[in-house]
Amino acid sequence: MSERPETRALLIAPDPKAPGLTRAVAGVDHTGQPCDLSVVEERPLTIYLNSREIVTAMTIGDYPEYLGVGFLRNQGMLRDDDAITGVDFDAELEVVVVRTAEQTDHEDKLKKKTRTSGCAVGTVFGDMMEGLEGLELPPAQVRTSDLYALARQINTLPSLYLEAGAIHGSVLCKGDQPLVYMEDVGRHNAVDKIAGWMVTEGATGADKVLYTTGRLTSEMVIKTALMGIPVLASRSGFTAWGVEIARQVGLTLIGRMRGQRFVCLSGAERLVWDADPAAQPAEDRRHRRKGAPA
Repeated sequence: MSERPETRALLIAPDPKAPGLTRAVAGVDHTGQPCDLSVVEERPLTIYLNSREIVTAMTIGDYPEYLGVGFLRNQGMLRDDDAITGVDFDAELEVVVVRTAEQTDHEDKLKKKTRTSGCAVGTVFGDMMEGLEGLELPPAQVRTSDLYALARQINTLPSLYLEAGAIHGSVLCKGDQPLVYMEDVGRHNAVDKIAGWMVTEGATGADKVLYTTGRLTSEMVIKTALMGIPVLASRSGFTAWGVEIARQVGLTLIGRMRGQRFVCLSGAERLVWDADPAAQPAEDRRHRRKGAPA
């Protein structure tokens, strides 16, 4: 008998009980009674590329090496042909240094840096769009039954979101199986951690789906496409520019994925309609496990 999808272990899963990710803060509730609330920690991480300081991001602090590599890769500051010789993290200084065999052209990219709609130091560089020129995403297919299964699993897995809220999640998936689940105070940080894992492990995006809890913005679409992932899905909504870019690059873009429903605004030709929406269980209105904190 094949193993049920719900019982397979993720390669990387959230650990809401890990030390240092949350702290208990005393307060008072709506009745004026004392209460303790678990809140997410937030700390700076400065990313260096060789000897050059690139950016300081606010993050929960887990997987700093993946975040550093993924951020640089998604900003186009690390190319496919750049050989990474080392990634060093100093916890005391809160610094991660990504080293390459040869000097990169990141100085020019810093001049093009612009602010975007992303939270927690979401940034985009002027030449990110250039990386999409000539990009061809693989003609992968995604079954609607897998989308429903993924949503059910991801929304009920133990996570910092269920533990404390105020957090975004991104999940790299294959078929009906979540593989790598990252969380952070900013959805872009969570995606960058996945990108860093993919670069480090040599994983391909051709047969994957990227699931995110956040909005489907232009930067989320660009990053997903640059990671070579053909399908991006979210329980949240879309921005018009995000949809426009997804259509330009041929990315399948699925949003408002809750319970029995979802909306696809780009790349519907990849969908295999093998599940009856009416047969799917309705989602709890708070999409959380019974007994999880509000």
